[in-house]
Amino acid sequence: MRQVSVIILAYAEEPLLAQCVGAALESLEVEVEVVLVNNGSSSISDVGPDPRLRIVTPADNTGFAGGCNLAASHATFDTLVFANSDLIVRPDAIALLSARLDADTVGLVTGAVLLPGEPLMVNSIGNPIHYLMFSWAGSFGEPFASHDTEEKVAGISGAFFACRRDHWDQLRGFDPTFFAYAEDADLSLRTWQAGMSVVFEPRAIGVHHYQFTKNNTKWFLLERNRLIAFFTLYDRRSRWLLVPILVPVELGVLASAIRGGWAREKIGSWRWLWTHRAYVRQRQKLVSASKIETSTSWTRVVSAEMHIPGEFELRVPPPVNWVLGRYWNVVKSLIN
Repeated sequence: MRQVSVIILAYAEEPLLAQCVGAALESLEVEVEVVLVNNGSSSISDVGPDPRLRIVTPADNTGFAGGCNLAASHATFDTLVFANSDLIVRPDAIALLSARLDADTVGLVTGAVLLPGEPLMVNSIGNPIHYLMFSWAGSFGEPFASHDTEEKVAGISGAFFACRRDHWDQLRGFDPTFFAYAEDADLSLRTWQAGMSVVFEPRAIGVHHYQFTKNNTKWFLLERNRLIAFFTLYDRRSRWLLVPILVPVELGVLASAIRGGWAREKIGSWRWLWTHRAYVRQRQKLVSASKIETSTSWTRVVSAEMHIPGEFELRVPPPVNWVLGRYWNVVKSLIN
């Protein structure tokens, strides 16, 4: 029987935390332990005692990225499954998800993250990633019946995914600097760069009681982390080839930020990169060292256009998508 460490993070009020932990512990056909990180949650006391449950309480809020890294360091088993605190797994989901890791070429497996209610609707079945590092919930709001086929995908959903410990350690887990947001896209692309694949397992179902929230801090982290990924995952030549399209897109995002009231945070994302140039250079070296010789294949998984669901409030006009797609077609053979 496969042994699995399930990693869950809790922050502030988590009304579904006890149900989330309980569902993971009741998983079938696997031996499970749950490592629960208390990042300052008032709901920890709702979780009943269990010998298979370990609660880790850091001195400070580690964010999602750092919390996952901390939990992985406390995990006993070599298969790691990550689940959001508002996601309820079906009894067979963890076994089905982790079984896909038996293939040596698979680095990450993402489950079917579905919205509550009937009929089953998609929250994410793997996340598309644009070549400018925007990422969004794949097939959000569409009927799950149309997306119940296993396939390779660009990125995992951080809400429910699995990997082997050796792969996690090889990539050094999430970059803790990200703190929260976009770390799943970054880890996914680094997996492709390492010559491994990212796959979607439709039978591994978790119901995500998801609500899109926005605040200025979230916009700052999303934009900063996206730019960290852009300036570190590509090599120098690729960055120069993509700057002519990046600059107008950045100005377009700034215009959207002005309309949305988070221009200060958008400008702050640029300022952060400038003031942390040493970190960016060091990360460029680390990423470059982890790429394999045939890593140009990783660019095949990114999207040429951005078809972001309207719920995420970052609409891309069709003419802009046309330009983005044409530009990528011209340069993609030169990008690494």
